[in-house]
Amino acid sequence: MIHTFPRNTANLPEEGFTNPFRYSPHPLVKEAAAILMRTIEESEDLSHAFSEGKMLGILVCSRQHAPSVPVFIAAFSGLADGRSMIPGFVPPVFDFNRPDGHFRMKEAEISALNIKIAEVERCEYMPARDILKDLEERRDKELIVFRKQMEVSRIRRESIRGSSPDGETLERLTRESQHEKAEFRRLKQKWKSAVAEAAETASKAEEMLLGLKSLRTSMSEELQKWLFRQYIVHNAEGAQSTILDIFTAKGLIPPGGTGECAAPKLLEYAFRNGLHPIAMGEFWYGASPSTAVRTHGHFYPSCTSKCGPLLEFMTAGLHIQDDASYDQEPEIIYEDEYIVAVSKPSGMPSVPGLDGRKSAQQWLRERYGDSAHIEAVHRLDMDTSGLIIFAKDEKSAVALRGQFEDRRIEKDYIALLSSADQSRKLEKGEKGIIAIPLSPDYDERPRQKADRSQGKEAITSFEVRDIFPDGTAEIIFRPRTGRTHQLRVHSAHTLGLGRPIVGDMLYGGDPSTRLHLHALRLRFIHPATGAEIRLESTSHRWIKASCASYAKGPAPHTLYR
Repeated sequence: MIHTFPRNTANLPEEGFTNPFRYSPHPLVKEAAAILMRTIEESEDLSHAFSEGKMLGILVCSRQHAPSVPVFIAAFSGLADGRSMIPGFVPPVFDFNRPDGHFRMKEAEISALNIKIAEVERCEYMPARDILKDLEERRDKELIVFRKQMEVSRIRRESIRGSSPDGETLERLTRESQHEKAEFRRLKQKWKSAVAEAAETASKAEEMLLGLKSLRTSMSEELQKWLFRQYIVHNAEGAQSTILDIFTAKGLIPPGGTGECAAPKLLEYAFRNGLHPIAMGEFWYGASPSTAVRTHGHFYPSCTSKCGPLLEFMTAGLHIQDDASYDQEPEIIYEDEYIVAVSKPSGMPSVPGLDGRKSAQQWLRERYGDSAHIEAVHRLDMDTSGLIIFAKDEKSAVALRGQFEDRRIEKDYIALLSSADQSRKLEKGEKGIIAIPLSPDYDERPRQKADRSQGKEAITSFEVRDIFPDGTAEIIFRPRTGRTHQLRVHSAHTLGLGRPIVGDMLYGGDPSTRLHLHALRLRFIHPATGAEIRLESTSHRWIKASCASYAKGPAPHTLYR
């Protein structure tokens, strides 16, 4: 399980252990990943096991008897080719995949229950439901026809009565009316009995079906709880806990697959085998999936939904690298008594979050005083820099939000796209439209994914401003919709430009630098005066030189009436 480097090509990291959620892979992690990829490519068995694409992990460690000589261990997320253990990779925290194990036996019972549910639904519930529906339709039609016939008869009788018939005729008409009413009552009773009998049959079938589904739910929930009680993990402080207890302590339920990612497998193996973790990284190997943004050889941070609470526990006792803060203070671009627009630095949240970072909204409140009304009307990702508008009163906030919701605000973003693994060639001056529906990737929060079936419409116009000698490309994006991470996914996904934005650690860009995405321009209608306002922000370091020659459009801070 423990692999050595051919030579010590890099110094051990001194700044602390990798922050699994925001990191730039250490050179030793990159070297180990390259070694692992070559090993896979040279092995027919490994190449087959990972042929469909898999997230792999590397943990660089030191051993007690040789603390200055780095070694590494490797892991894969989930199963590979249906296997939980493959030579050369660390084992799972708990092997639920044993054919004779409790999990697989209970899973087989649930699978048998699924077959029974499908059989009851197909053979009992659906036929009974269809019969009931057919009877109700036939009843309604027959009763409607009979009512119409009765109405015709009534009109005929009224006509005869109007001609002053004799007593015998009137008596006959009365008997006829009574007979029709009696027939109608008998008809309704006949249908009532038939429909009630069918309804009872359908109700019993539905009750059986719901009972089986409820049993399946309880069996699945109990099996999941049992499973997460078997996952016992450790940390550098020597403490241990089950995954179930870790999540329960935070008022959460572990999502399916928790504990099966590469990172917890690596850390648990290290703690159980006397290895000291030094640096870690997770990267994608193989073909890109059709939904999530994954590119061969690119590193990605751990997900927060499954690994957030778990890795928070497992990294306790390790000195975690400090997260890079924002590179400069916000800059006020425009303000009046109704609105204020700032240029937000990368690394600063738009509004307060759970991590305690100072947000642009908090920065403004400190500037104006706690009593000031400062309300965000839209947001930028924490790592995106550039223009963001805040309202100073509720009426202005409502008006501006309405413009964003109605897509009446024009937005220009400037981005630098990576040159690595170009899946499509870009030409200077090229223009186009990207339309990839997006939805949250609940297994990999906070990431978004392409979703043709249930995703929300996401449309972006782009223009290639320049192609640089190193292969990076400068792009102007004009989003027509405002989905979370829209520009980042449209850049990185193979259905889009196939090239992540430089510095985009979530979607495969080189995380050694900041995210090179900047909200450059905004055009909107002033909520109080009705004037058209166009704002521009070019003062941030990485785009200052780039935008100096960008002469299209008005100068910064220009107010158009």
